[in-house]
Amino acid sequence: MVELSTALTLGAALLLLAVVSSKAALRLGVPSLLLFLVLGMLAGVDGPGGIAFDDAERARDLGVVALVFILFSGGLDTQWRDARPVLVPSVLLGTVGVLVTAVVTGAVATLVLGLPWEVGLLLGAIVSSTDAAAVFSILRSQAVGLRNRMRELLEVESGSNDPMAAFLTVAMLEFALGDVSGWALAPLFVVQLVVGGLVGFVVARLAVEGLNRLRLEFDGLYPVVTVSLAALVYGVASLAGGSGFLAVYVAGVVIGNSHVVHRRSLGRFHDALAWLAQIAMFLVLGLLVTPSDMVEVVLPALAVAGVLIFVARPLAAALCLLPLRTPVRDTTMVGWVGLRGAVPIVLATFPLEAGIEGADTLFNVVFFVVLVSVLVQGTTIPTVARWLGVTGPLPAAPAYPIESVAHADASAALHEINVPAASRIAGRRVFELGLPPDVLIVLIDRDGDVIVPRGETTVQPGDRLMVLADLEDLAVVRHRVASG
Repeated sequence: MVELSTALTLGAALLLLAVVSSKAALRLGVPSLLLFLVLGMLAGVDGPGGIAFDDAERARDLGVVALVFILFSGGLDTQWRDARPVLVPSVLLGTVGVLVTAVVTGAVATLVLGLPWEVGLLLGAIVSSTDAAAVFSILRSQAVGLRNRMRELLEVESGSNDPMAAFLTVAMLEFALGDVSGWALAPLFVVQLVVGGLVGFVVARLAVEGLNRLRLEFDGLYPVVTVSLAALVYGVASLAGGSGFLAVYVAGVVIGNSHVVHRRSLGRFHDALAWLAQIAMFLVLGLLVTPSDMVEVVLPALAVAGVLIFVARPLAAALCLLPLRTPVRDTTMVGWVGLRGAVPIVLATFPLEAGIEGADTLFNVVFFVVLVSVLVQGTTIPTVARWLGVTGPLPAAPAYPIESVAHADASAALHEINVPAASRIAGRRVFELGLPPDVLIVLIDRDGDVIVPRGETTVQPGDRLMVLADLEDLAVVRHRVASG
């Protein structure tokens, strides 16, 4: 009982310190993950905490579970109407871009670390994905937005490149162990993507119907259902030979863009769960590393980090975006926003657990590369954006005095609709809009001011309407509001 009490006390204290440090991170303009990692290192064997932790298998399992809920929460927050215009470049960056990054970085790692080429490419695969959560914590803290839908582009990329990096890591690990031939990697990749995407979509569609029909007696049981669903999707996709990470993200996107009971409250719950997962994961990964062991890899790790930041990521962005006629300045900015975070460190535990020769060195190099990326890119993103002239307005989430709570037996729900500049209804009064009789405009958000509309209220371009309507009438409203 004493050991359990001690563990609970230390765990709670570290979690609280991590939450407090996130406030400090905003003030300092650095990603929260950096301070979370530092806290874990301070609590570790080389720090004042003195906690000895070297269980790579447990750290890997915790990291995978954490990533499941982080990706599911990210999918819930992804709005399809915003993601659709940037789907092609995002998918290219999340697949071809990750592959280019892995190959270029892996080739340099092979040379500077003297590794076998398959192990060097394994390291390249491990560090090939980005961390959007860290990127946008910096953008929000510095009040810097990005033009031309770059924000949406990077968010969708972050949801698609983690599965690709995980696949490449597992594939190269199996190749290094001699468990699979090079010719088998291509069909394995296709199967992973197709099966993972299908499982995520099908299970999510069934879940939407099930959630709306369950009519549970207690609202607190709905988050239990979605937590179980996220774990189920990952497990089923993995057992079927697909990408569990991709399946979880796709499931989150489908559910987040569907009419689901308690959708807003479920979103807040999973946002909190994702934060808890991130903090716990970073703390454990910080505990796993031994800072004194990183001294001998500082110079080669700096070389790998330099190539990753200044060569591999920009080259990947250019190859994926310039053929799509993306402006050079925008492409350059996307190339710079290649912040590494939790996923590479989690993936670096795979070779440790598999017993690959030199796995300790790989882990230390990856950990150091992530720290350099956070310090160099994470602290300069706002400056680079202003220098390139690609800044734009930073959208703020509106705070409404009422909240939409959908019920299983309700035919109508509240929906947010933006009024574009060339909308058919811009400049017209509410009573002139000709909306279906069962549709009600409840609120209008105009530049942060909340207006309770009357019949004489004039709708203006840029307004955000909160509309009470069922799905059939909602389609009519969206058609009326659309550009002329």
